[in-house]
Amino acid sequence: MNKTGLALGGGAVLGAAHVGVLRALTELEIPISMVSGTSIGAFIAALYAFGKSWKEIRDIAFDLDWFDLSGLSLSQYGILSNKKFGGIVKELLGQKDIRDALIPLSMVATDIGTGKKVVFTAGAVDVAVMASSCIPGFFRPVDHSGALLVDGMLVENVPVSPLVESGAKSVISVDLLACHVFKKPDNIIGVLLNAFYSTLTNTTAIQTEDADLCISPNLSKFNLIDIGQIPDLVEAGYQAAFPVLKEWVDADR
Repeated sequence: MNKTGLALGGGAVLGAAHVGVLRALTELEIPISMVSGTSIGAFIAALYAFGKSWKEIRDIAFDLDWFDLSGLSLSQYGILSNKKFGGIVKELLGQKDIRDALIPLSMVATDIGTGKKVVFTAGAVDVAVMASSCIPGFFRPVDHSGALLVDGMLVENVPVSPLVESGAKSVISVDLLACHVFKKPDNIIGVLLNAFYSTLTNTTAIQTEDADLCISPNLSKFNLIDIGQIPDLVEAGYQAAFPVLKEWVDADR
């Protein structure tokens, strides 16, 4: 398992399950040499890459006001701005460059002007997290070097390719939506999120074929926006990841 990369996918509040995966990796003493993230996965990946333990990330997830990550910002491109999210990243990590990470870090966004993938491996961490998690239609795109950037889920929901291209010998991917059964939404936010995420599952399945191990927790009993689920999501991620990772480690010995 030399030079193992970890790819964390998007999925709104379901992203709390990534914390449980990090717990399993820690308990099984599986070293991670590089990490990538898309959308909420980019946020978790950034915290992890800059040295936050799974317990610290868990506490951040518990304390985070998930509905206060954005602010009203009327424009022709969207009704919200996720600058507050960037502010939270800076508050937690400081004004950091991605290259300062303790573990090599990459985050994926989409250039909405060209439809092409943008992989951040340098530059301001807060800007990369904002861009990667900028759901189009909800949030105003992040203007970066003249490009309008939105959520990386449009191009690579579980960012395996940046790890492969960076020389990872083995890749562990975490796909939060592979087994997800979408339920009837309760409001317009649920409608839009269901529409956005449900279109990505087939493409993601193709992209994760390059991973050596794909962890796909069944989070169907959870929805995409209920923050009251976060403790249970962390536990669900752990319960799904631990046996799969243990079997993988044992097979490598």
